[in-house]
Amino acid sequence: MTTEARRQTPTTQGATTGYRVPFVNYRQVYRDIGPELEAAFHDVLSRGQFILRDEMKRFETQLAKFLGVKHVISCNTGTDALYLSVRAAGIGPGDEVITVAHTFVATLGAIVFAGATPKLVEITDDLNIDVDAIEAAITPRTKAILPVHLNGRLAQMDRIMEIAKRHDLVVIEDSAQALGGSYDGIKGGAWGLAGCFSFYPAKILGTPGDGGAVSTNDDAIAERMIALRDNGRTRDGGQSGYGFCSRMDNIHAALLLVKLPYLPKWLDQRREHAAAYDKGLRGIPDLALPPGPEGGRFHDVYQNYVVRTSRKPDAMEYLKERGIEILVNCGTPLHEYPSLDLGEQSLPRTEQLVHSSFSLPLYPELEVEQRDLVISTLREFFAH
Repeated sequence: MTTEARRQTPTTQGATTGYRVPFVNYRQVYRDIGPELEAAFHDVLSRGQFILRDEMKRFETQLAKFLGVKHVISCNTGTDALYLSVRAAGIGPGDEVITVAHTFVATLGAIVFAGATPKLVEITDDLNIDVDAIEAAITPRTKAILPVHLNGRLAQMDRIMEIAKRHDLVVIEDSAQALGGSYDGIKGGAWGLAGCFSFYPAKILGTPGDGGAVSTNDDAIAERMIALRDNGRTRDGGQSGYGFCSRMDNIHAALLLVKLPYLPKWLDQRREHAAAYDKGLRGIPDLALPPGPEGGRFHDVYQNYVVRTSRKPDAMEYLKERGIEILVNCGTPLHEYPSLDLGEQSLPRTEQLVHSSFSLPLYPELEVEQRDLVISTLREFFAH
């Protein structure tokens, strides 16, 4: 296991014991709303309502309202949300999908398992897709663009949608890290043919397990998704073909229903912590901070607060030694993994940005004293 992998493993498993500032704090969420979560859990169990029942349907309806879309179709993981969206959009063997190497492997896996080919382009300083690189990557085989809204910030969706319209391409948004984020007042997942979300525990809206969802304004895509997630069965009891067993169970849906009303408050708290980091860390040489709102077009929700420095390994070690847990989010561009068989790729900007980046602890339950400790510790490090 590499040094970077060792650094990621405890955090991705939620093991936060021993840190003065853990990267996530699942326990505090339970302390805050535990009675509501327990009541919802026992209610589902007592009624024996487990699969494709009211809680799941109500969660889909309420999330659709929050996103401003016609349909939300829940499924069992964010990975399946991506794969089923690609399948429902008719993408398959011989097709190319333009996306990025700086993302979780599920983004590319969805494309590959559908039989299509990822066409990778560069990212920019906000760590999202470089829109200026998209058109040069389009070939006669290109079927779709799959932008990844990384760290709670949307890609420049107006420009992406214009390119897609001009070249008759499908747009599927990987919104797993951007629930509630928006660009020009439109939320992630409401721009393209479909938007894909994850409810992994560490996500902006997480459940104690796995869960996912697809958003869409397209009635036909919604019907295909409903069938695909349930072994090809249609709502009228028919069979549309083969599908998958990818339903969100009612227990997870019930727990997400408890959490959903808190989401606007939690997003505000994330933004408040990010603003404090911005203020406290501004002006440090060799420390690049996340981009600002740029005239208000971006409404970022800070799934992660990512900084960049040429002194990354030493900075991470300094923080760790002082009890601050750090995560390297997607710390290796996917084209650098030989096992993924993505061929020779020239993405120097992606490599430079990714290899200098790491995330600071940021979540609603973060205490002001903990946040201030992160700021003062980083300032101490860069003062040397």
